[in-house]
Amino acid sequence: MKVYIYDDIETASQAALNYYQEALADGPKVFGLATGSTPEKLYQEIVASDLDFTDSLSFNLDEYVGLEASHPQSYNYFMHKHLFNEKPFKHNYLLNGANPNEEEECSHFEDLLQEHPIDLQLLGIGRNGHIGFNEPGSSFTSKTRKIELTESTIEANSRLFDSPSDVPTAAYSMGIGSILNSKNILLLAFGEEKAAAVKAMVEGPVTEEVPASALQEHPNVVVILDQAAASQLSGEANA
Repeated sequence: MKVYIYDDIETASQAALNYYQEALADGPKVFGLATGSTPEKLYQEIVASDLDFTDSLSFNLDEYVGLEASHPQSYNYFMHKHLFNEKPFKHNYLLNGANPNEEEECSHFEDLLQEHPIDLQLLGIGRNGHIGFNEPGSSFTSKTRKIELTESTIEANSRLFDSPSDVPTAAYSMGIGSILNSKNILLLAFGEEKAAAVKAMVEGPVTEEVPASALQEHPNVVVILDQAAASQLSGEANA
């Protein structure tokens, strides 16, 4: 795991852009994408760049169960608003949160992941150490599935909804095992509220109680932080 620390979100996101430039240099690729406030600046950098994804595929990490793709808080809506409308891909694979048949939805998505292995997977990290929606206690071998969200995750996401009662209580998500099958992983974390989770991920023991700690066992992980998210780390960063 290589850790790079930058002064602020802007310079960190510009650095993250380089990984997409490098990934596209050899031709069409498969990209795993994430949502939320953390990658927004990176997506702005990508949209402003001359990068061409028209021969590439994308897979999104997760989606709320119960939300139609057109819902303003669905991750499908987020991705089109922040990236896909300006940077089209050959095909975008997104979980359908409106499909009530979880076995059908998740097994089909996992089959697609096996057919198109991800070259570069983008991740954020939750305050409780989750990646995707893999909450503490998730198996490191887990595959795409429906996950009941913890109260802390629901609370963290409630700022985006009119009322906490409107926040979905479950999500479809790539499992940790699905994520670890990616050839390369790029994790972004910004802000002091992520500092404890970052420390546990980078310097803590590998444990299912900190889902992101599984990344310590992957051979090609880059972590990009701002100073605030790195504030609790005791070791030296790579840059």
